[in-house]
Amino acid sequence: MSALIAVLSIAGALCLGAMSPGPSFVLVARTAVGTSRRDGMATALGMGVGGVVFSALALAGLYTVLSMVAWLYAALKIGGGLYLIFLAVKIWRGARRPFAFDQGIPAQRAGAKPAFWVGVATQLSNPKTAIVYGSVFVSLLPQHPPAWCYAALPAIVFTIEAGWYTVVALCFSSQRPRSLYLRAKAWIDRLSAGVIAALGLRLILTAGKSGI
Repeated sequence: MSALIAVLSIAGALCLGAMSPGPSFVLVARTAVGTSRRDGMATALGMGVGGVVFSALALAGLYTVLSMVAWLYAALKIGGGLYLIFLAVKIWRGARRPFAFDQGIPAQRAGAKPAFWVGVATQLSNPKTAIVYGSVFVSLLPQHPPAWCYAALPAIVFTIEAGWYTVVALCFSSQRPRSLYLRAKAWIDRLSAGVIAALGLRLILTAGKSGI
């Protein structure tokens, strides 16, 4: 398999992975519909940056390290799970906090910068992402890929992750989803918090399993 075909195959696999539901999807959708399009897109960019970090680590050999050092992988999963639970608690506690809207733009917003960093932290909270990247890279890349692959793959990862979640932010920040959210904010926030907490708890409960 040539390097170009391998990179295109990796891009296709990562596109499918990015579209699968998870805490990142829940967070971007909630941010876009509950605060603003700008904040949702900032969170999407944070997801892209987090993906770049994991792809760089995977290219540097983190996949091999985590495969050999089971306790390190378990520790990362526990840390990531605790962060997701912390994030879920914050969302749950703010479920009854009202939003004030002015012509469809929320007067109370988290801000693009905090939204960006929450996106980065949420993406990095799941070390399984690095394992997925590493396994895909190892499976599809030639044994000695050309140097351009090391520059192209992080850029492709950013484009896929940030691009997909930007689409999510744009879809969920339109007027109709926002109106629906406003009418049922408390229940939607609690449902989002429950999903994120469940995913965090799953990370913790599976931390002791040796399979990667």
